[in-house]
Amino acid sequence: MPVQKVIYDTDPGVDDAMALFFLHYHPEIDLIGITTGHGNASVEITTRNALYLKERFGIEAPVARGAAGPVTGQDAHHASGVHGENGLGEVVVPEDIKAQAIDMPAHRFIVETVRKHPGEVRLLAVGRMTNLALALREDPEIAGLVKDVVIMGGAFGFNGHLGNVTPCAEANIYGDPQAAEEMFAAPWPIAVIGLDVTHEVLMTQHYLRTLATEAGEVGQFIWEISRFYENFYLKKGLAGISVHDASAAIYLVAPDLFETRQGPIRVVCEGIAFGQTIQRPANVGFPPNDWDGRPSHAICTAVKGPELLELYRETLLKAAG
Repeated sequence: MPVQKVIYDTDPGVDDAMALFFLHYHPEIDLIGITTGHGNASVEITTRNALYLKERFGIEAPVARGAAGPVTGQDAHHASGVHGENGLGEVVVPEDIKAQAIDMPAHRFIVETVRKHPGEVRLLAVGRMTNLALALREDPEIAGLVKDVVIMGGAFGFNGHLGNVTPCAEANIYGDPQAAEEMFAAPWPIAVIGLDVTHEVLMTQHYLRTLATEAGEVGQFIWEISRFYENFYLKKGLAGISVHDASAAIYLVAPDLFETRQGPIRVVCEGIAFGQTIQRPANVGFPPNDWDGRPSHAICTAVKGPELLELYRETLLKAAG
């Protein structure tokens, strides 16, 4: 099996941690770096969480601390109501964590790692796109040196799914739309795993209980951190937790589980639709417009949910065995 070099740009976060475990345990993934940023909590908390997960579960990848807020300098929006004040569902996180972040900001780590491995590195971004935008600002040529970029973010109206922060905006894009707009403008191949598909896949309480009993320490940990998170979704009337970040991680090794549509993407950066992602479908004729001359990217429009859930479960069970 070919091994893929992956940098994981994340804001742990309950579902971020769940995706991290898939990356750590899947045999086709070589996790070569973890970069943190603002999002589900402050960058101080998300970096601490990444270091805790690295230390507790023996993850070798270095951790680089990233941006504390959007590229515009505006205040960061956090999601404590979804992930808890500590970002990990209010489970106890030790004060004394021996693992330390490297002495390099996240965006520069991305630049230097991509330069070191041209054509090999896949960037998986599941939080705000701030670190990716800062990396592009520092070294625009990396867009031609990465293998591809896979993000969890956005919503395009497929399957009836729109925004989760506003009626039109998804949280990762809403948290720094200017960064996302710059990322989508770059000539690197991007696959977008948005709410159109992540809200189509649910981990039920039965599924999570099974992981807790069969997948060893990591399965039990997922159960513990997901209690707060599941309660948030139960209040919204869902019978389980949506599989956001883990879906994007799974796309790296099983893109055949998804259907996609191509076309350039723009992000609304002001006004009532702040944070909305809009794709102009390829091969559809329009008069001259602001999407002209932009690179074409893939958005996911459908997903094989049962197969995705089984792949996640199998990966963790094999690691526990």
